[in-house]
Amino acid sequence: MKRRKFIQQAGMLSSLAFIPTSILSACSPQNQGVAKEAGLQLYTLREALEKDFKGTIEKAANIGYKNLEFFNYSDGKYFGNSIKDVKSILDEFGLKAKSSHVLTGWAMPDNVGTMTNDWERTVADAAELGQTHIACAYLFDSERESIDDYKKLSDLLNSCGETAKEYGVQMAYHNHDFEFQRLDGKIPYDLLLSQCNVNLVKFELDLYWTARAGVDPVEYFKNNEGRFPLWHVKDMGAGEEQFFSAVGEGVIDWQKIFNHASTAGLKQFFVEQDDTKSGKPFEEITKSYKYLKGIKRS
Repeated sequence: MKRRKFIQQAGMLSSLAFIPTSILSACSPQNQGVAKEAGLQLYTLREALEKDFKGTIEKAANIGYKNLEFFNYSDGKYFGNSIKDVKSILDEFGLKAKSSHVLTGWAMPDNVGTMTNDWERTVADAAELGQTHIACAYLFDSERESIDDYKKLSDLLNSCGETAKEYGVQMAYHNHDFEFQRLDGKIPYDLLLSQCNVNLVKFELDLYWTARAGVDPVEYFKNNEGRFPLWHVKDMGAGEEQFFSAVGEGVIDWQKIFNHASTAGLKQFFVEQDDTKSGKPFEEITKSYKYLKGIKRS
């Protein structure tokens, strides 16, 4: 090593010695709380995606999100973009597609790319894009009129889970609040947990909707250890309206929940904000990302 370069480097190391270790640690990429592993459910940016798919993905990446959960798959495309084109865009911005949302297809049988219409290609495309999970997103009113509808759903989830497993993709179910409301004397969500195969079907717990239903997610983690590899992280505003809020601006105790991440079996979580009062979803998800830098996980 040349003498001048050695002196320069030695001086730099000497100056660092006088900087408190707490400050150096805070600047470290490893000290970013759970934000460093945060994903984003793209439904939050649905209007922007319709107008400028690639530009919207780039903006999400610039905020700091590394992982995405897709929706709006139809006939081999996302928002009119082929799987090959979507993969190219993700690679360009250093992003990964971890999961996607799909529908049963019962209420819309003509839709191509659901759990009952062209399912195998749907899963194959998910695998090609690199997704590790695929989740049933929502049940329309006509799909959940009785507890027998949930038994039928359990069978469909198990069947779809078998096909997904062949492609290395894990099937999951994403909840709202209605699954926790008694139907025919039973809690539909509990029925799904009991009738879905523990290996073929996992659960994506939406923490806003569980809070709105008055459900303690930690109790579900403890009673069903390892069955919740996916979470939706979105906050609930105070007051009667209980409107969607940026993470950290609502009433949910996020540190308490993340303290039980290992018990839940958490592998990936996605920030989501269905709607915003500000009408500025990019600002909202930026606030959520910044807040999560201060949250640790178990």
